[in-house]
Amino acid sequence: MKYDQARWTDDSDDRYEPLLSEKANETVDIEDSPLPEDLTRDSLSLPDPAEPELARHYTRLSQMNYGVESGPFPLGSCTMKYNPSFTEDVAARADAAIHPARPDSTVQGTLALCHRLQDYLGRIGGMDAVTLQPPAGAAGEFTGIQIAKAYHEHNDDDRSEVVIPDSAHGTNFATAAMAGYEVVELPSGDDGRVDIEALEAAVGDDTAALMLTNPNTLGLFERDIEHVADIVHDAGGLLYYDGANLNALLGRARPGDMGFDVMHYNVHKTFATPHGGGGPGAGPVGVREELAQFLPNPHVRERGGNYEHYEPDNSIGKVHGFYGNWPVLLKTFAYIARLGDEGLRDASAKAVLNANYLAEQIEYDVPFGPFHHEFVASAGEQDAADAAKRMLDYGVHPPTTKWPEIVDEALMTEPTESETKRSLDQLAAAFNAVAGDSDAELADAPSRPAAKRIDQVTAARDPQLSWQALDDT
Repeated sequence: MKYDQARWTDDSDDRYEPLLSEKANETVDIEDSPLPEDLTRDSLSLPDPAEPELARHYTRLSQMNYGVESGPFPLGSCTMKYNPSFTEDVAARADAAIHPARPDSTVQGTLALCHRLQDYLGRIGGMDAVTLQPPAGAAGEFTGIQIAKAYHEHNDDDRSEVVIPDSAHGTNFATAAMAGYEVVELPSGDDGRVDIEALEAAVGDDTAALMLTNPNTLGLFERDIEHVADIVHDAGGLLYYDGANLNALLGRARPGDMGFDVMHYNVHKTFATPHGGGGPGAGPVGVREELAQFLPNPHVRERGGNYEHYEPDNSIGKVHGFYGNWPVLLKTFAYIARLGDEGLRDASAKAVLNANYLAEQIEYDVPFGPFHHEFVASAGEQDAADAAKRMLDYGVHPPTTKWPEIVDEALMTEPTESETKRSLDQLAAAFNAVAGDSDAELADAPSRPAAKRIDQVTAARDPQLSWQALDDT
């Protein structure tokens, strides 16, 4: 084995980071236990590196990773933007560590902040009331659909279907099915937007809601959104807004003004808190006034100059312990308060500008437009997944691939407002280098990162994670 400051290599010259067990380990005796023998052991081997070895190990692992603080991270519809770290300082303040079981009278500052954040998000989304309780975007979706369901049931209106465009996020389909609804898939029109004739044919007395993202996953703004809202409302359904692409609209347009009745905010995408790998996140839900009575319990309100938790009249109940993912909400508040109206408006403008600049610089075809914060290019004769793996060799993170399916070999790209012209040029150069590579070069990619191409399905469904060599277990 060879070692230098930058990398470890084994005899096959592959990059190799020693396992903790290969640094040092110690076997400890286990005390007698009242548990059955087949559930216990007599000894246990544990890693035992010195503190500097442990610190260097995890530092080296972090250097082998790629994140939003390493370079451009252009996953489409995921809004993986750099989040200013001052929000981490705010969330780490000692006076932010409030026990959630304390009486309302002793946490007036915390409740005031929650109330102000509810107000901020309501104003940004054009909604009359907001709950901060859902702990993730998908949890927000499920909460929003449960609120819609409670609304119909409260009105003795039996509805069984949720209509969802074929370009929607996969969580929309899962959310509707988990809530007990039949999913009606809506084909996109030739221009990539909602097909009005298809919508009119799909919506009816059984329609509980239409779930929609605007701009959609092609980055296209639904120009007929008010007509779409009229069609759904005339049928007695509700219009649900998926907040995944709210970053494109900040300070410029509001879902509530477009006719949406319910929406969730991916605050970890739109405002602060880098996300990925399952969290952390938060998914506040906004509703118009008629639906406020169904919000989760508890909700925060102001009465007589004091703040308090209360249960809305026909609440769907609790969807998360206590009152949401507090550190993420705190960072969201800090981000919005720091940027203000003009800062948020400027962020959306730069997100759109960056997407359009990047699309002009790459050699791949972009079949749909004009787009906003993201675009979907086609890899053409190349396999989009191969092209994405090859981009890793050029030192950048690849875009989302093969989705939405209405674009052949899709490369779905969202650069976000936080990238400079220099980093966008670097990203464009990687796109164009891959566009000129041979099939053989693409098939062998990646060769440069710490991990070469893996079986993604097996890695996701049957992960084998260990601090020691698996052959030794």
